[in-house]
Amino acid sequence: MKFSLSWLKAHLDTDATIEQIAAKLNAIGLEVEGIEDPADKLKGFRVARILTAERHPNADKLQVLSVDTGEGAPLQVVCGAPNARAGLVGVLGLPGAVVPANGMVLKVAAVRSVESNGMMCSMRELELGEGHDGIIELPADAPVGTAFADYHGADPVIDISVTPNRPDCMGVYGVARDLAAAGLGTLRPITAPGIAGSYPCPVSIRIEDADGCPAFHGRVIKGVKNGPSPEWMQAALTAAGQRPISALVDITNYVMLTYGRPAHAYDLAKLTGEVVARRGRDGEVVTALNGRDYAITDNILVIADEAGVHDIAGIMGGEHSGCQDDTTDVLLEIAYFNPQRIAVGGRALNLTSDARGRFERGVDPTFLDTGLDLLTGLILDICGGEASEVVRAGDAPTVLKTLTFDPNRTTTLGGVEIAPAEQARILTALGFGVGDDWTVTVPGWRPDVDGAADIVEEIVRIHGLDNIASVALPRVDGVARPTATPVQKLERRLRRAAAARGLNEAITWSFLPVAQAELFADGQPWVLSNPISEDMKAMRPSLLPGLLSAAKRNADRGASGARLFEIGRRYLRGTDGRSDERLTLAVVLAGEKTPRGWATGKAATFDAFDAKAEALALLAEAGAPVDNLQVMGEAGPQFHPGQSATLRLGPKNVLARFGMLHPATQKALDIDGPVAVVEIFLDAIPAKKGAGGFARVNYAPPALQAVTRDFAFLMAADKPAGDLQRAVKNADKVNITAARVFDDFRGNGVPEGQKSIAIEVTLQPGEKTYAEADLKAISDKVTAAAAKQGAILRG
Repeated sequence: MKFSLSWLKAHLDTDATIEQIAAKLNAIGLEVEGIEDPADKLKGFRVARILTAERHPNADKLQVLSVDTGEGAPLQVVCGAPNARAGLVGVLGLPGAVVPANGMVLKVAAVRSVESNGMMCSMRELELGEGHDGIIELPADAPVGTAFADYHGADPVIDISVTPNRPDCMGVYGVARDLAAAGLGTLRPITAPGIAGSYPCPVSIRIEDADGCPAFHGRVIKGVKNGPSPEWMQAALTAAGQRPISALVDITNYVMLTYGRPAHAYDLAKLTGEVVARRGRDGEVVTALNGRDYAITDNILVIADEAGVHDIAGIMGGEHSGCQDDTTDVLLEIAYFNPQRIAVGGRALNLTSDARGRFERGVDPTFLDTGLDLLTGLILDICGGEASEVVRAGDAPTVLKTLTFDPNRTTTLGGVEIAPAEQARILTALGFGVGDDWTVTVPGWRPDVDGAADIVEEIVRIHGLDNIASVALPRVDGVARPTATPVQKLERRLRRAAAARGLNEAITWSFLPVAQAELFADGQPWVLSNPISEDMKAMRPSLLPGLLSAAKRNADRGASGARLFEIGRRYLRGTDGRSDERLTLAVVLAGEKTPRGWATGKAATFDAFDAKAEALALLAEAGAPVDNLQVMGEAGPQFHPGQSATLRLGPKNVLARFGMLHPATQKALDIDGPVAVVEIFLDAIPAKKGAGGFARVNYAPPALQAVTRDFAFLMAADKPAGDLQRAVKNADKVNITAARVFDDFRGNGVPEGQKSIAIEVTLQPGEKTYAEADLKAISDKVTAAAAKQGAILRG
């Protein structure tokens, strides 16, 4: 919420500086998000007097002005404002100044061949109002040569973050109350004029939906003259980010922003008969003040007359009955609405507003008559007119909550010792009633206070959150036990391993567009009923869509390649119908693998073998028995059927899938170029037996040198070489330590439909070197194991 310093000081009698106020706001829990100093925007603008104004030689609607800036010779300025004339005192933007309204940097330039040294400015150009018919006219005695920021007065604007439990601080007066309680000044009392009215209200008010609208007050003011609101009010609203519209509208907005009390003014001429607060009816449509049409249902509270709906109650007024420049008679409406009903209606219509934000947090139900008096007084002062008597329907919940409080709870619960007298002073300054027996009465503007803990919070924050001592949590003596779980340790190990392999970690949303989720889901994905946005409606069944979107964004911004990985959860439908979270590691390899060069030629791209290498390396780091894995198909419809596979322990336990994306998948995601991906299902990796800790192992290298032998086998061309490699390695587990495929040949000398697979086998002797008979025995075991795979030793 934004407000100017002068607006705050209209309700808080204080000499504190803007810095002191900001520090105190942060200390009492009202976080300051920023301070805007208008003086910074007005640098380079000066009070100046027009000495002469002559017609531009090359343009009928332009004038050439001679402007006195108070320093040196007059400057020549070209101006198109109709009110520019000799003797006028206005505001000159000098070369180098930045126009606040559009960011234009002023400079010396030729306008229709005549040099211009700056610009005479309007109210809108300096963001001081909406006036743009001519340049600013200052009083004749305004000090020429003075910086306009000094003359106009720099009024800093404070922007604070208000938490949802503090509806009282959705108005400047509530912020002033907190600061006064914290000792930064004295709170000025609210002075409502108490206008009785000189004639009966000609409009009847009624409530049909007492649950949604417990209380509804109103009065008519006749003979008003609508028009622009006063400059001080426009400046206050502009500081708060509101666009001044007209006096009647601005007054209701000003009261809302000052006291946190929304209200509405209807053009009486556009109302027909009785005004009633009721539920909407199916089929009703209202055009709101934002110009959009909204279909009304029976769960939405409305204000209507005999002709139809005029207002979405507590959220936004209707366009038809809103006040216009020619409005002469108005009906003021101020009501108390059920916060839950306002929240339900706002969500149903997907409509937010300043009024809704206050009503659904909870406004003060005891402020109805005071708020109506304040509105009436401002309208009569600014717009004139004559007020009617007040009409009231229903009863607001004005019975205040009372709590029994023990001041010792501040020490036990808040961790800070505060004298009971000071606690009572703080609560009284915040508007709470404190009895001799510590019975605390909660004011109507604090619906968030429900118990003793809330009272402690109020006392402690006003005392100063920074006054709470930092106390270390108790811990036992000795070395702390490790707190990381095995899963957390696994994630850390895999992150380091992936980064060491040149992959960059990405963190993507756990939510996806429904279309992407369905593309990667085996069944129906989980879809949220109240998502952050339509693009985040489904819980991700795979990490790949998020990583692919990240790779696409990088490619769209000129990145030649992307090597991304992510460790996170995917969300599936369990057998019991509940959400099932699965820990997963995903890798995306896109773009260039190696750049083009004089030695390499064209840039190389990633292929399925790159994906397989990443999968095997990361599975090994995760503790999977990679030597026992089987390479099988059926990676999924998202993958290219001829360039993808799965890694399994047995036919059913899939540990990973890898390969190239299917062209249809790439088209659906709008991705160009080949993309290799990996998805490792960490939850499917079997735990090591007896892995309760780490045992110390005294490693000694073998005493004898290893021996290598090469074998070439003929086998069917369509059989995986990996099965043969695995069989050869397991042929003699005592002597064979490794087996590696180093050649795959098909051509002359190899029968049709077959291939020649060459395998390098590493043998490690134990206590003595191998004799010829030992090597022959091992070779026989190798050829026998290969024969079981349908492979014969090549002659």
